[in-house]
Amino acid sequence: MAIRTDKEKLIEAALGHAIFDGMNDKAIMAAARDLAMPPDLARVYLPQGGADLAAAYHRQGDAALRDWLADGGATGRFRDKITQAVMYRLEIADRELVRGGAAVLALPQHAALGAKLLWETADAVWDGLGDSSQDVNWYSKRATLSAVYGATALYWLGDDSRSGGNARLSRSPHRGRNALRGHQELCAQAARRCNAWRSRDRMDPQTGRAHAARPHPARRQGRARRPRQCRRA
Repeated sequence: MAIRTDKEKLIEAALGHAIFDGMNDKAIMAAARDLAMPPDLARVYLPQGGADLAAAYHRQGDAALRDWLADGGATGRFRDKITQAVMYRLEIADRELVRGGAAVLALPQHAALGAKLLWETADAVWDGLGDSSQDVNWYSKRATLSAVYGATALYWLGDDSRSGGNARLSRSPHRGRNALRGHQELCAQAARRCNAWRSRDRMDPQTGRAHAARPHPARRQGRARRPRQCRRA
């Protein structure tokens, strides 16, 4: 069994109070009193208060997700694995703690941290599924999945129904899988449009056909092109 640090003990105790008090300094100070920890030391461990507590809880879920993916928890087609990973990430989370953390991270001063945490979750999914992208797809995959996971989490937080909620939630990631699958199509479409604009500049307005590429007269005659001389002021 791993030895827990004082910070981990503080976070665990604070999460027990956060269910009733919310993700704030009140829960952290109550946890510090339970552990007989000086309040100043608690502020050193969690300097941003509720935001650091919410981030710590979120990263605990990401760590559990990485372990689940490493053990082969996701099966089936690749898009089905993504859906299963998103569903598992929400299933292991406490709804009230996530709601409290979302309320804190929605504040303007913590918006960057909230976006970073969504990115880390998407990165955990793609890394766990063996993504080996090294180009712009590395960023587009994680950016797209961050948006899909954020929207799914908001739907999950707002759905308090006891009947049929899981079935509707399981369909929610499927609504965004077209975006996951379509980011390559968008990149290809953008490339085709760029090529179309370039070819239009070489288009003959009378025949509607592209001009044949002609070499520069200096190069065609085998002479080197002279550099322009700088004009004196």
